[in-house]
Amino acid sequence: MDDLIQFEMKVLDARLHEWGLPAYGSELAAGIDLRACIDAPVAVAPQAPAVMVSSGVAILIRRPDVAAFIVPRSGLGARSGIILGQSIGTIDPDYSGPWIIPVINRNAPGTPPVTIKPGDRIAQAVFVPILRPRFKVVDDFSATTARGAGGFGSTG
Repeated sequence: MDDLIQFEMKVLDARLHEWGLPAYGSELAAGIDLRACIDAPVAVAPQAPAVMVSSGVAILIRRPDVAAFIVPRSGLGARSGIILGQSIGTIDPDYSGPWIIPVINRNAPGTPPVTIKPGDRIAQAVFVPILRPRFKVVDDFSATTARGAGGFGSTG
């Protein structure tokens, strides 16, 4: 499949050439897998502060209508408890620095640490369209909805 959109990727860790560059795991995968570019295995203790892990790449998006979200790999979180420290990370289109992955172990205190090995796939990046609306300040909205200002749980 020929993609019409192309972004520049800087490989900051040469080991990615043997482990595999960020890529889609299947033909219809939504995100590219990001690898742990670390020098030695890292034990991530349960409920400890985030461990900052390099992805080994910098990607320049440079389109105002696209951003990347770094999200957990669903299988990794379900099997081992490894998720991202802030749940999701936003890569703005004008950011050109290294992509860093904050990893936490959400498992219960007292459970064994989870070990991340060099080259492990630990997160994924999903590229999404972005709307950047302008805002008009008003005293009252020009329309009403059935829900109105009903907050959390107001629809059942």
